[in-house]
Amino acid sequence: MDGGAQRSGLQDPPGPGSAEQEGVPGEWDGGEGPPEVKRSQPLFIHSSSRQPEEEPRASSLPSIPNPFPELCSPSNSPILSSPALGQGPPREGTSHVVKVFGEDGACRSLEVSAGTTARQLCETLVRRTRALQDHSWALVELHQHLALERCLEDHESVVEVQSSWPPGADSRFVFRKNFAKYELFKSNASFFPEVMVSSCLEANKSMAHSELIQNFLNSGSCPEVQGFLQLREAGRKVWKRFYFSLRRSGLYYSTKGTSKDPRHLQYFADLTESNIYYVTQGKKHYGTPTEFGFCIKPSKVRSGVKGLKLLCSEDEQSRSCWMAAFRLFKYGMQLYRNYQQAQARLSQPPWIGPTPLRSVSDNALVAMDFSGCTGRVIENPSEVLTVALEEAQAWRKKTTHRYSLPAACQSSPLSAAIHRTQPWFHGRISREDTQQLIGRQGLVDGVFLVRESQRNPKGFVLSLCHLQRVKHYLILPSEEEGRLYFTMDDGQTRFADLIQLVEFHQINRGILPCKLRHYCTCVAL
Repeated sequence: MDGGAQRSGLQDPPGPGSAEQEGVPGEWDGGEGPPEVKRSQPLFIHSSSRQPEEEPRASSLPSIPNPFPELCSPSNSPILSSPALGQGPPREGTSHVVKVFGEDGACRSLEVSAGTTARQLCETLVRRTRALQDHSWALVELHQHLALERCLEDHESVVEVQSSWPPGADSRFVFRKNFAKYELFKSNASFFPEVMVSSCLEANKSMAHSELIQNFLNSGSCPEVQGFLQLREAGRKVWKRFYFSLRRSGLYYSTKGTSKDPRHLQYFADLTESNIYYVTQGKKHYGTPTEFGFCIKPSKVRSGVKGLKLLCSEDEQSRSCWMAAFRLFKYGMQLYRNYQQAQARLSQPPWIGPTPLRSVSDNALVAMDFSGCTGRVIENPSEVLTVALEEAQAWRKKTTHRYSLPAACQSSPLSAAIHRTQPWFHGRISREDTQQLIGRQGLVDGVFLVRESQRNPKGFVLSLCHLQRVKHYLILPSEEEGRLYFTMDDGQTRFADLIQLVEFHQINRGILPCKLRHYCTCVAL
């Protein structure tokens, strides 16, 4: 199902008194008017004579939030629904309540239809949280008791995924950024290194590596991937190293070294009927040899560790390659369509529907010059450009003057805390939490945040992801001629505040290995 072509079925949970019944009140049997009714008595409205024998249909009634869930059956039910609906797989036309958590642990309940996709739910949460709209927002399925998580694809049905969870399991949806969601279509060569697609390169010697991978992506197919992985034996805590190969028919591993002879290839898993998850705390829960574990979870496995196929890579690049290949293998062209639709949404105007016409007041706007005692209309287009440049230069001078205030003024609480209002500043977050946060939001070149230094009480740290590794750069304050500056290169490049430092490195690389592209942020639900 194409997530971009569906109409959104998202609704706000109806509040008390928000539901209104439609219909025409029946006529009174006799008399000049309705009988007098006391204030304490309910008013009885006769049913319309047009539909005398029609009975209300329970399936068409809207679900009403239950203010007393502990008094209803089943116990702890958050919704008052018709008994005729029962339980079972989601049906079209019915509404369901989905709970979504933020990274801060806050929760928000949304009423959605059975066909609501992950992209539609993300767009609703973006509007309600007033966040910046882009295609990096994602809905993550998290199984805390299994230490597994995966990012839902844009076209996946949220209700179907939720209905697959076992009752009482510690599973939830988390709304957060995922900058690596479609990175495989942008930096395909880095996601599929030559050593892991060598068989495809040998079969297509006339094509370059990047060109070959791009052809696979455009066609919605997956290249043949091979490499060593650590495999946990079923029912045991022992990990063994095998040579795996992903082919068109499925995932195999060799029982004899790196041999690809059909006699030595053992079929491992059906990826079309499974979901691929990251293992978040592999060493703690499963004793993984490294921190780069992932899991193939068959759809029929609802709970427990039994049935999980646990694997472990040697590094993050290898794990990213396998995960991207599994996504292409399972979803194929649908994944590429999701990416194209995400790119198209970014180019669309913020309004919905046809492009609105300019109003009369907009057409009446003219350039004005207020430099004299009275304003005048500027009719010459070249003069309009000159005035605009002069105003920009005047603004820069004001900004420079603000940055060049004396140290006594710069040490005021307002100027010292100006960076705290920025979404990329995360305060006193530890180094370990920083690496986990950047890892959750995508190990993509240019993902960054700024935090307070734990070792230097007056310093700050710029944490930046480059080549799937998080690097940390110390920002120290320095004072010269009574003015306070911030620097990362012993004073060679100085900035008036952290905002100026970040804005500079978003345009210029400077001493960093790459420009600042995406800042880590956490929205409050």
